[in-house]
Amino acid sequence: MTLSDADPRLELGRRLTGEVLAPLKAAFVGKDEVIDLLGVSLAAGENLFILGPPGTAKSALVHELARRLEGRAFDYLLTRFTEPNELFGPFDIRKLREGELVTNTEGMLPEASLVFLDELLNANSAILNSLLTVLNERVFRRGRETRKLPLVMVVGASNRLPEDDALGALFDRFLLRVHCGNVPDERLSEVLAAGWRLDHGLIERRATVAIEDIRRLQALLGEADLSMVESHYVDCIRRLRAVGIPVSDRRAVKLQRLVAASAILCGRAQANRTDLWVLRYIWDTEDQQEVIAGVVQAVLDQCDPAELAGAHPRAHGGTPDAEELAREFDRLAERIGQPESQGAGHALLRDQLGMLAGRCAWVVDAQARTFLEQRAQGLWQKMETPA
Repeated sequence: MTLSDADPRLELGRRLTGEVLAPLKAAFVGKDEVIDLLGVSLAAGENLFILGPPGTAKSALVHELARRLEGRAFDYLLTRFTEPNELFGPFDIRKLREGELVTNTEGMLPEASLVFLDELLNANSAILNSLLTVLNERVFRRGRETRKLPLVMVVGASNRLPEDDALGALFDRFLLRVHCGNVPDERLSEVLAAGWRLDHGLIERRATVAIEDIRRLQALLGEADLSMVESHYVDCIRRLRAVGIPVSDRRAVKLQRLVAASAILCGRAQANRTDLWVLRYIWDTEDQQEVIAGVVQAVLDQCDPAELAGAHPRAHGGTPDAEELAREFDRLAERIGQPESQGAGHALLRDQLGMLAGRCAWVVDAQARTFLEQRAQGLWQKMETPA
């Protein structure tokens, strides 16, 4: 069946945006970016990783999202000593007496539709393999048990990035990654007022969208038309790889679900170039963020007015942070002249510097823009100077 803009099923996307995501944005000051990523991940049926320090409302956002969806939610704070029973449930004692190893999953992760795992990267080897299967296949395996899970999305959170290969495999199961930091001081009064309303139940928390509606929304993805964006998507992936961003074939295939989800949330059956905004959030390290943003923004800047008219709000959010851009230049400067900057590494650094230099033109503040452009020029000269 072909999806069209007049298809009544697209109303599911509008309902998720208007009845769930919009109230969340009203309740949480300065968290629109995280909420938009929660929404597109939910519509795509993919997992989201939130990076941020304690006290930045990571868990509160997911809890409030769960309250607005009619389905079971499960959340847990992982420690290095978390055991499988704490997530998946203990063995059923009655069955155990009969010689059967059957897990009693009542109220535990295998019965939940929405799962939040706080301090995700504390996961130990005892639960790691089970989690990988849950995240990738939506299946719970324990001994001879194999259960298909009702999961629509898993959200993981941490205040750090993975440092070893085992946790890297876990991190890789989260297709999108987003920062959740403290709100700027100038908005502190808004944060206090919103937090007071939230803590005292002064906002409406009525569930308006059923989990079955979310599943029906996810089922629409295969009917979305990606033909208009296909060549631009392929070009964008090639550019990302060219500047040293590792995008595997598997990830490239799965990311198409997020492109389709962006279109559907906007009430469109056909994806266009503006839906490639989701690619900004596929970074593995903080160093990659500005480089990726530059590649994606170069594509978004070519969108025509017709595409922009029906674009997702995140497609307009490409203005770079001047301080972060300065830090990216600092990190790049430290690498110039090192052994890694020779040969093929030199070409890679040139590409990354080119992307950063291109982003300088989009900095709003004129003084900061001039400073950054001068910094870029200085680094170009340093790269061309023989060691």
